[in-house]
Amino acid sequence: MKLLMCAIILASTSCKTKKDDCTGGDGGAVTVNLFPKHHSKTIYNQPGYKDTVYILYDTQEAPPLTSNLIPTRYDKMLVGSGNEDHVHVSGLKCGDYYFYMTGIDTTGPYRVTGGVPFSTDKVSGSVDFEVPVTE
Repeated sequence: MKLLMCAIILASTSCKTKKDDCTGGDGGAVTVNLFPKHHSKTIYNQPGYKDTVYILYDTQEAPPLTSNLIPTRYDKMLVGSGNEDHVHVSGLKCGDYYFYMTGIDTTGPYRVTGGVPFSTDKVSGSVDFEVPVTE
């Protein structure tokens, strides 16, 4: 009985859940497709102003902004391609992220921006995720 109790205690203390092992960053097999939305309207990449995503790894907090509202630090920046309505972010690990997106709403035209925290416990596959943006 004592041996069984020791085995149970050892097993429960040495095992981590998958979420405990997740540290957001590059080097994984997860793709996140980010869709910027302005008042529920899809924002498409424009030839002269493509949607852009700034990524901060292993956090759900936005970094501070400078006086001219430019983000001060991000780990990676990606630009959308073609006339797509999203930006592909591939090669991510499971974990936490903060995504900040910019684009153009052609009905104005308005420059739109917005940021949102994101978390996943997936270790592979793809996720579609909307990012609300505003003027």
